[in-house]
Amino acid sequence: MLRIAVVDGQGGGIGSLIVKRLKETFGERVDITALGTNAAATAGMMKSKANRGATGENAIVWNSTRVDLITGPISMVLANGMLGEVTPRMAEALSSSPAEKYLLPLNQELVVMVGLRKEPLPHLIDELITLIKEKFDV
Repeated sequence: MLRIAVVDGQGGGIGSLIVKRLKETFGERVDITALGTNAAATAGMMKSKANRGATGENAIVWNSTRVDLITGPISMVLANGMLGEVTPRMAEALSSSPAEKYLLPLNQELVVMVGLRKEPLPHLIDELITLIKEKFDV
């Protein structure tokens, strides 16, 4: 079974959409841990049927090494990303994790990803699902 961590902050809207699509596509062949920078983000992802959820710095740090794949917006690996919700310790743990990272190029930081095409969130999540299907035999 593929163990996936979905990381999000603020209201958890992006993470909720990711969890929903992962569950629709892979069902119980994936085990999803919702990791929120705050309780609202975790709760939103849990409503979308994540298998379990945890909130805050320590939960993100501890779980980052216990999954096969980590996904969410690129701001999760930027210190002080998500309007300051991502601590430097969170960003380091996520970016240093041995898990593969599938990051969506969405952020509110002063970071521009050169060479990427601008796509709506649903299209990016479609691409995420396709990449997971191709890489992992789920």
